[in-house]
Amino acid sequence: RVLRLELNKDRDVERIHGSGINTLDIEPVEGRYMLSGGSDGVIVLYDLENLSRKSSYTCKALCSVGRSHPDVHRFSVETVQWYPHDTGIFTSSSFDKTLKIWDTNTLQTADVFQFEGTVYSHHMSPVATKHCLIAVGTKSPKVQLCDLKSGSCSHILQGHRQEVLAVSWSPRHEYVLATASADSRVKLWDVRRASGCLCTLDQHNGEKSKASSEAVSTAHYGRVNGLCYTNDGLHLLTVGTDDRMRLWNSSTGENTLVNYGKVCNESRKGLKFTISCGCNPEFAFVPYGSTIAVYTIFTGELITMLRGHYSMVNCCVLQPNFQELYSGSKDCNILAWIPALREPVPDDASEKSLPQQHLNPAYEDAWSSSDDED
Repeated sequence: RVLRLELNKDRDVERIHGSGINTLDIEPVEGRYMLSGGSDGVIVLYDLENLSRKSSYTCKALCSVGRSHPDVHRFSVETVQWYPHDTGIFTSSSFDKTLKIWDTNTLQTADVFQFEGTVYSHHMSPVATKHCLIAVGTKSPKVQLCDLKSGSCSHILQGHRQEVLAVSWSPRHEYVLATASADSRVKLWDVRRASGCLCTLDQHNGEKSKASSEAVSTAHYGRVNGLCYTNDGLHLLTVGTDDRMRLWNSSTGENTLVNYGKVCNESRKGLKFTISCGCNPEFAFVPYGSTIAVYTIFTGELITMLRGHYSMVNCCVLQPNFQELYSGSKDCNILAWIPALREPVPDDASEKSLPQQHLNPAYEDAWSSSDDED
């Protein structure tokens, strides 16, 4: 289904935003409701379900925090996220230096966290049972951890030298956090440890520092502005403004050296990309100018480019139950990419006479049966 994603002519997402769309999130409980956040501070909540049961339909906006709402963000919304266990709460953060906790039913803020600088990114752990910490990346090099239960910023992680553009909790270990910064570094933290980070990812795996006096570990040669764990939490993908994407072993911190070629990345802020769920092989969906590039994660093959937006794509999110992709762009549109249906095979055709369907090389079996080896 992922290999057959295409821009769907029969599905639209109602156009509400009057400015670019920076962030999307689909709630993990039912996979039915999607949030979007725009450059004008507006947040929209959509219902993705086809209630009309017609083949052609529009995903309707159920409600929005518009410009006239008393609690609307004053500047660009950079990140929206549903509370992982319940659709009654969602969160948003903005260049207006705030992180807001919203009651979905009343569209009122339940809590507001204030920061000294613009907020680029925030994230709540999808697996945490023992803590309710929201990690926040801001213009300050300090990573802030806000406690949803107590309503206070409980502690600060120090180690980066410039603004923190992306943060992501591990989907495997509830206390492990990855952070990406404009200082070219990616750090992994165990937030229970006061002594500093677990490790700083090094693109040269220690080779360069032996030979030169430059013993500084960097993940990229530019600003690192995107992070995404694989669903099992065993690997971490990073993107940087050096037009590179890198895959890391998240337990050893080792660069796996998978080569994705040039991954064009001109974003001055956080880039929101995503990874497939339950596929073999796994795919990464990465905004690439006005397109979305689809890569196989472990071999680095560029499978396809999804074209349809008129301007820079800022974010994409996957609906894993149906392998559908939604993308948001500077062109104010949210596009739905849906797997194309296969052509029906006529009943009377015998199986033998059917032409072998051409498989994308990413799906072909790599093994051979023992009979062939004789």
